[in-house]
Amino acid sequence: MKPLEGILVLEFAQFMAGPSAGLKLADLGARVIKIERPNTGEAGRQIALKNLFLDGSSLVFHTVNRNKDSYAANLKDPEDLERIKKLIAQADVMTHNFRPGVMDKIGLDYNTVQGINPKLVYATVTGYGTEGPWSKKPGQDLLIQAMSGFVNLTGNQNDDPVPVGAAVSDIITGTHLAHGILASLIKRSKTNKGALVEVSLLESTLDLQFEVITTYLNDGNQPVERAKQGAANPYLGAPYGVYKTQDGYISIAMGSLTKLGEIIESPEIQTYTDSDSWFTKRDEIMDLLRVKLIIKTTEHWLNLLEPQGVWCSDVFDYKTLLNHDAYHVLQMDQKLPLLSGEEVHTLRCPIRVNNKRIFANKPAPRVGQHTKDIIKEFNL
Repeated sequence: MKPLEGILVLEFAQFMAGPSAGLKLADLGARVIKIERPNTGEAGRQIALKNLFLDGSSLVFHTVNRNKDSYAANLKDPEDLERIKKLIAQADVMTHNFRPGVMDKIGLDYNTVQGINPKLVYATVTGYGTEGPWSKKPGQDLLIQAMSGFVNLTGNQNDDPVPVGAAVSDIITGTHLAHGILASLIKRSKTNKGALVEVSLLESTLDLQFEVITTYLNDGNQPVERAKQGAANPYLGAPYGVYKTQDGYISIAMGSLTKLGEIIESPEIQTYTDSDSWFTKRDEIMDLLRVKLIIKTTEHWLNLLEPQGVWCSDVFDYKTLLNHDAYHVLQMDQKLPLLSGEEVHTLRCPIRVNNKRIFANKPAPRVGQHTKDIIKEFNL
């Protein structure tokens, strides 16, 4: 039995942040029903990476909506809305990521829904919160990365702002939403009352940077300074970064620079005995490391450094990683068959419970695939 079996979640969310929270809950055993507009479904069905589609919906949609049912409803239709309210009365959780004010117009705002089901956990995602000058701006991952300062942490000294090549703002926000929901369900078990859970892309992305923003706040508001080359964290000194070797790259994390200098037999690096200089003279130290590390292969350096306790690693692309024994032993892959006869090859839930891996039971649904069955099951 999975931890959340018996929990019913109604997901009015679309795109990535809200549905990724639903994905986490569904993988852990919750019954998640997507409430979608008839025919076209949620807008995320048409948002694709590399224009990849399966069974009429984007591969992205299939990735984030496995283990869910689909109920098609026109929320502007009184009859459909009444059925939805009956479903809400029987649910444990409801999520949405509409812009502020949209659910009020529909008649499914928190206060109204609380009157229907006082035990319900009502969870929302916004871009920038519900108040302030940005509250009605579109909440989108790249925009949030840009406006939160996150784009200034990646890349080298002379680079333009560099966004991270993954939907980090969406995913961390979905994780925070799931955290809030789970905490509220635990509280409900004690109080028998629901709760309003609110997260925003901006606040979650700021929290993702709490380490570096705290440094900024306590260091006289000094501007972010990325390393000249091979930067990995603008607030950490040498050797922290990525370096080219004779046949590839190697990453070296924090540690004793003088010890590193001894191991690789670099007298020049051993002269930096003051640990403060590892940051203040980071660029010149990293230049010396680059000159040294490029003369031998990555394997040579790993064989030399790892036995001495230096934190370092190879730098893999997906082809290398996904064919490595260390990846295979994790058993991260899963394949889900679609009604069309196509197949989604994706990753499983990363959480293990009682030493058991969690795999999906079913693929993402077609629009309204379960509407008739849900109407009958819940007497709508």
